[in-house]
Amino acid sequence: MATDVSSAKKISLGKPGSQSALRQLNRARITEALATGGPATQAELSRITGLSTATVSNIVKSMATDDLVTVRPTTSSGRRALSITLNTQGAVAIGIDFGRTHVRVVLANIGHQIVAEESAPLPLGHHAEEGISTAAALLERLLVEAKIPRRSIVGAGAGIPGPIDSRTGTVVQGAILPEWVGINLLDRLEEALDLPVFVDNDANLGALAQVTWGPHAGVGNLMFLKIGSGIGAGLILNGAPYYGFVGVTGEIGHATINEHGLVCRCGNRGCLETVATTAIMIELLSRGAPEPIGTTEIVAQALARDSATLRVIEDAGMAIGRAIGNVANLINPEVIVVGGPLAELGDIFLDPIRRGLLRHTVPVVGESTTLVMSSMGDRAEALGAASLVFRQQGIRRS
Repeated sequence: MATDVSSAKKISLGKPGSQSALRQLNRARITEALATGGPATQAELSRITGLSTATVSNIVKSMATDDLVTVRPTTSSGRRALSITLNTQGAVAIGIDFGRTHVRVVLANIGHQIVAEESAPLPLGHHAEEGISTAAALLERLLVEAKIPRRSIVGAGAGIPGPIDSRTGTVVQGAILPEWVGINLLDRLEEALDLPVFVDNDANLGALAQVTWGPHAGVGNLMFLKIGSGIGAGLILNGAPYYGFVGVTGEIGHATINEHGLVCRCGNRGCLETVATTAIMIELLSRGAPEPIGTTEIVAQALARDSATLRVIEDAGMAIGRAIGNVANLINPEVIVVGGPLAELGDIFLDPIRRGLLRHTVPVVGESTTLVMSSMGDRAEALGAASLVFRQQGIRRS
């Protein structure tokens, strides 16, 4: 995957140009060299990174103290030397996914193995402080249960279902969590977790997960479409996440489908979210039902071939296909991955989306675009958040 300069906001351990920031950068360079090239001597690390041997020696000592590397005697060109090996269990990233009614925390090592994970429910309409304190409590419990010292954590990534201004780390208008709008997520999480923090939109993290954890590691141009109570898209372009100018991208849920349609929560009329979210499906299918249904019932009814459910899914799928068709005409993605709580439906949901896509794309674009369901279930966003940490810290998967 190509190296990128991401605009996902980072909280530094020191001011730019300070000694602490420089040490952090140099540590990241050594970590990346070991992650991509395997064990190396200090002299080899000096040549690879361009750092002085004294600098490498000091950083290796601090990394060994933090259990990030293992140091063993060896010989190199007939001389005594030290072989440095990255400890895949010693460097752990935290991935946090905040949703409307849940928070999930994942601990992952640099070998992209899940060390521990847990989720907890959150009440509908919860405020940021409740979500953040729940995440912090989950993290502390997981660290104790997995016996992972805090010094092994290289950072925490977090995603929410809504746009974040990358210049400030502030949640902006349009989030599925309106109670979080105006919150500086970076500052709040840094204070609660006492860790370097990186934040992003959950759809962006879902896209990143697909090319780091999923079966699409070799894909340079990918769209991840998350369909739930809101609809958002994350983009991987030329091998790197795409963030645009201020970090607000992929708001496909607010593409206009019917300019005379319902008023959307964003203030516009006839957005995709007014016709194709799970919330809209629930509203339509709950009419006349003894009690409101949920996404679990939608899946069950569709799999049982209930005609009303299939019609609602058909209409939503065609509208989604039209919206992503317009995007596909612009960026020509190789793969479009659909995720969210309806992923279990497979082709029942994909088929109408595919028909809408083919109807609204240039033939060669539609025919060459692979449309698939996500294989990562409800983990995708949290795994993407962990990947964001490694990416921002200069740690690439070997």
